[in-house]
Amino acid sequence: MKEHSAPRPRRTAGKPVKAKKQGWLTPMRAVVLGTVAVVLVGGGSFTVYTAIQNASAPPPAPLSLDDLSKMLGDDPFGADPEADILKAQAAQALKENQLAAERGKRKRLDPIVIPTEAPGGGGFDPQQLPPGTANPTGNKALGKQMLDARGWADQWGCLEKLWMKESGWNERAMNRYSGAYGIPQSLPGHKMASAGNDWQTNAATQIEWGLGYIKGRYGTPCGAWGHSQAKGWY
Repeated sequence: MKEHSAPRPRRTAGKPVKAKKQGWLTPMRAVVLGTVAVVLVGGGSFTVYTAIQNASAPPPAPLSLDDLSKMLGDDPFGADPEADILKAQAAQALKENQLAAERGKRKRLDPIVIPTEAPGGGGFDPQQLPPGTANPTGNKALGKQMLDARGWADQWGCLEKLWMKESGWNERAMNRYSGAYGIPQSLPGHKMASAGNDWQTNAATQIEWGLGYIKGRYGTPCGAWGHSQAKGWY
């Protein structure tokens, strides 16, 4: 009697079975998305917190003219080689004129002239000056008051002589050789706009700028006066 072998399994007709497709949110993608969410939420929270802190902080104190001058690229109180050269040339021209006058070759010219029109420049148009309003005596009194307010009461003698030599304390004074303008003889005159837009006519604005210039360049009025005595300009 023959032994019968077990029947072979039949092949199932059709396509081969495919591996199960994974979903879009893989474990790796889940980690990346979680990290991004933490960064965005954390950064946003920090931004909101910073904005709230800034809004609740007291407003900053207004900057002084000296502070503003340090922030400007074109420092209105700093050294200006081009202007210094013009000042030195003007001092030399004045000396030559004085020597020629002493020898009787020409009339001695006053370096200070009072124009009828204030200079422009720096975005300012020249301004017609009304006649007869300059007040050197009053300007001196104002200058002393502003000097004392800076704690320089002991410097008055130097400042009085310095600006008497430079401009006669006349807010309209112009140097005939260099074109420097105003009580402190700013060169060019529109540098004084850093102290106020009325620099062409306002003695207080000119004095404020001049005191800042002296502090920035020479430390004190006596330092400026010493330089003027040695070089003929400051």
